Amino acid sequence: MRLLGIEGGGTRTSALLVEGTDTVLASFAVGPGNLKLLNGEELAALLASIRDQLPTQPDRIGIGMAGVRSASDRERLSRAVATTWPGVPSAVGDDLILALEAGEWPADCTAQVLQLSGTGSCCLGRHRGGASVKIGGRGHIIGDRGSACDIAVHALRSTVTISDIDADWPRLGADMVAFLQMNDPESLIEWSMTASKAEIASLAQVVFEAASSRQDEIAVAILRRASERLSKDAVHCAARVAQPGEKVQFLLNGSTLLKNGWFADEVTAKILAARPGSEVVRLARPGTWGAIAMARQAGTQVAPKTVSVIESKPTSWRPVASAPTEGRNPKSTGFAEMPLADAIKLMLAEDATLPGKVLAESAHIEWTVVAVSRAFASGGRLIYCGAGTSGRLGVLDASECPPTFRTPASLVQGIIAGGRSALWSAVEGAEDDESAGVRSIASRSVSAQDVVIGISASGHAPFIWGCLAEARRRGAKTVLVACNPGYRDHPLLDCAILPDT
Repeated sequence: MRLLGIEGGGTRTSALLVEGTDTVLASFAVGPGNLKLLNGEELAALLASIRDQLPTQPDRIGIGMAGVRSASDRERLSRAVATTWPGVPSAVGDDLILALEAGEWPADCTAQVLQLSGTGSCCLGRHRGGASVKIGGRGHIIGDRGSACDIAVHALRSTVTISDIDADWPRLGADMVAFLQMNDPESLIEWSMTASKAEIASLAQVVFEAASSRQDEIAVAILRRASERLSKDAVHCAARVAQPGEKVQFLLNGSTLLKNGWFADEVTAKILAARPGSEVVRLARPGTWGAIAMARQAGTQVAPKTVSVIESKPTSWRPVASAPTEGRNPKSTGFAEMPLADAIKLMLAEDATLPGKVLAESAHIEWTVVAVSRAFASGGRLIYCGAGTSGRLGVLDASECPPTFRTPASLVQGIIAGGRSALWSAVEGAEDDESAGVRSIASRSVSAQDVVIGISASGHAPFIWGCLAEARRRGAKTVLVACNPGYRDHPLLDCAILPDT
């Protein structure tokens, strides 16, 4: 059996093709493979470049990429792999799980924590009981603590600040200018506005060289800060995945740690000082071997999920088999063949039936208005949640409240499945991600003072049920607005506005 393992990172994507008992048929690297930084065409082109370099077709595929954090990310990657290799079973995940799969899990260690620091950084912990947690990452603007990119940005800011204070350009700054083939520090301004994440991260090697070759004070201070950030992330991750007293194996991976031994030693010492009795090792095998391990299981088991700092807990909801919105209107049979004037009259006639159907829900509308008014009076908020057009309508109503009623922007809020980009383009699969709804409500710090209203034409979208279930768990009032009377007495709802349209 031929197995293909793929590891996508911020700097490069590595591919490994093996046969039988790990006989290597091909091993090579292509361009960067961070899912968050690749659009659909770029992802397809990256996978195609791997396919075209393979000497033969794989029987199974395992792939992990940086930037894979959610169920929708995994689904997107799965679709891209299936398009590139039709009919080939695959297992997908992030680049962190590959590193864990590539290493050995000692029998005396109850949990493992991977600390990755390369172009970006992230931490993944798992317990033998099945629990797992991911912290860190999130890109170089708001996250990637202790990564090469973080080190480089800190170095740039430090040298510029010191130059402004001392009226003298530091030697570390001169090293970076020379590395970038610049003649003037002012050239850094334009470069910093257009440089890619990988280009920025490349400056970290200048910082490491300055620290190791001449003990540059600025460089040493920057790297000491980075080692503290990495060790704290690793220890915090361990605390979330393992109980006190349980032995944890920490694995160090990524170019920042593996190519700078003394820096890895500092991180190791800080981890052991914070959690004595632990085992700290550096990853011996590339993550592509972890992808090979995943490929062996492709199609035979469900890949384990990981959760972020906010844990997603799937909730049960009662789906209704059908919805009026999904049925055919007998009056519109043959609609495409109708004279245009008749079609317009039919649509307007059907619209004319809506006020009566909404009027039938007046008692439920009144209950909701009173609940929202009480929430506002007690310092609470109104939060809409929905997917697709339903989500956009909630966001639209929320966005109009400040200019129309002079309310604070935080008073009425909207949550749409798929996040910000879903406001102007479809995000496939977002409405089906119930756990994303749970995380969305948790991220808004919903409390018992708030009212959460789910909006869904059919009432079927799992995303809104994740929102409503988490809101209910936190004590908030929950309301569903849908065109489906079947949800009238749902146990997760305090009220339901359900016109039968």
